[in-house]
Amino acid sequence: MKRETFASNFGLLMTMVGVAVGLGAVWRFPYMVGRFGGSAFVLFYLAIVIFIGIPALMAEWTLGRYTQRGTLGAFERGGFPGGKALGVFLFIVVLFATGYYSNAVGWVAFHAFAQLFNALGGSLDPSVILPPQGGFNLTSLFLQLLMTALVILTCGVVLSKGLRRGIEKTSKWIVPTLFLILIVLILRSVTLPGAAEGIRWYIGGFRFQALTPSVMAAALGMAFFSLSLGGTFMVIYVSSLELSTPIPKNAVFTGIGASLAGLLAGFAIFPAVFAFGLEPASGPGLIFEILPQTFAQIPVGWLFGFLFFAGLFGAAYLSDVAAFEVLVGGLLDNTRLRRGQAVPLLCGVVFVLAVPPMLNYRIFIPWDLIFGSGMQAVGSLLAVIPMAWGIDRTKSLKVLSEGSSRPVPLLLYWWLRVVIPAAILFVGINWLVSAI
Repeated sequence: MKRETFASNFGLLMTMVGVAVGLGAVWRFPYMVGRFGGSAFVLFYLAIVIFIGIPALMAEWTLGRYTQRGTLGAFERGGFPGGKALGVFLFIVVLFATGYYSNAVGWVAFHAFAQLFNALGGSLDPSVILPPQGGFNLTSLFLQLLMTALVILTCGVVLSKGLRRGIEKTSKWIVPTLFLILIVLILRSVTLPGAAEGIRWYIGGFRFQALTPSVMAAALGMAFFSLSLGGTFMVIYVSSLELSTPIPKNAVFTGIGASLAGLLAGFAIFPAVFAFGLEPASGPGLIFEILPQTFAQIPVGWLFGFLFFAGLFGAAYLSDVAAFEVLVGGLLDNTRLRRGQAVPLLCGVVFVLAVPPMLNYRIFIPWDLIFGSGMQAVGSLLAVIPMAWGIDRTKSLKVLSEGSSRPVPLLLYWWLRVVIPAAILFVGINWLVSAI
C-alpha cells in the first residue's frame, strides 16, 4: 500500500515537534530540573540535545526513510539480526506504554476541566483522579476510566482520518497554540513578586560541582525522552517523508522545537513556584499537586491554570496520537486490515491495557519505568544500530543526504556509528542500575 505523505513542510515540522513535546517536555522536564538542581541540569541537557539527541533523531529518521516501514518491519529491512522479532517486541512495548500514557493524558484533561469548573463556582479537587499510593480507590478508578475512554476515543477519530486530514491538520493547530499559551503564562509568572529568585535558580546559578554523574545521566535520559526517541514514533512518521525532504535540517528544527517547549515550560513554572515559597524539587507531583496550589494564589489564577493544563493536554495528546499511529501503521503494513478496522481494534486493546496502572502508583510507576523510560533508551539504541551498522554506509549517507543541497559529512556518520550508541548504552545502564 502506497504511504500517505505530509501535505507541507510546516505540517511535517508541527507534527514532529508535537510528537517530541508531549508530556516529556512540559511535564517531565520541569520536575526533572527541580529534582536535579536547576541550571546545571538545564545547560547540560541542552548540550546533550545538540550533540547526542539531534544526531540520534537523524539516525531514526534515516531508518524510517530507508525501510519505508514502521516499527514492525523497519528493523528487519534494516538488516538487524532477528529484526522481525525485535519489531514485534517493540510493538508490544508501545502497546503497553500507550495504555498508561493515555491514562496520564486523561489526568491532564481532568485538571483543565477542574480549573474551569471551579471558576464557575464549583468546588472540585483535581487530585481526586490521581491513583492512590497503594491499595484501591473507587472514585479515582471511575474518573480515570471515564477520562481515558474519552482520550482514546478522540485519538481514534483523528487516526481514522489518516495522516494529512487527521494527524497533520490537528498538529498544525495544537503546536502553535501550545507555544502561545506558554508565552502568556511566562508573562504572568515572571512578573510575580519574588519571581526573580526562581529565574536565577532555573538558569542563572550554574556551578560545575553541581554537574554530578547522576545529573549528567538524568540529562541524557531526559534528552531521549523529550525527543521521543525509541525506534517507534519517529520511525513510523518519517516513513511517510517525501524524498525531497532533508533529514538533517528538519531534525535540527524538531530538536529545537521540543527543547524550546521544555525551557518555556520551566520559565512558566519556576518563577511562580518560588514566588509563593513552594518546593521546586517535588518530583512528578510538581505539575499535578504543586502547580494547582500556585494558580490558586494568583489573581484570576483559574484562567492561567486552565490555559496551562489545556496546553499540556494538547502536547500530550499529540504524542498519544503518535503512539497509536505506530500501532496502526504496524497492522496496516503487516496484515490485510484497513485503517477503519485497525483503529477501533487497537483503541479497544489499549483501553484494556490502561486499566492495571489506574489502580495505584505501585503499579503505575514501575509501568512507566519499564515501558517508558527504560524501553525508550533500548529502542533508541536498537534503532541506531541498523542505520549505522546494518545498512551499507553508502546507502546510509545517501538517505541522510537526500533533499539537502550538499552531502552530509562523513564525520557525522562515524559520530552516529560510535558516539551515539555509546551514549544511549550509558543511559540504559544507568536506568537499569537506578530503577531496577
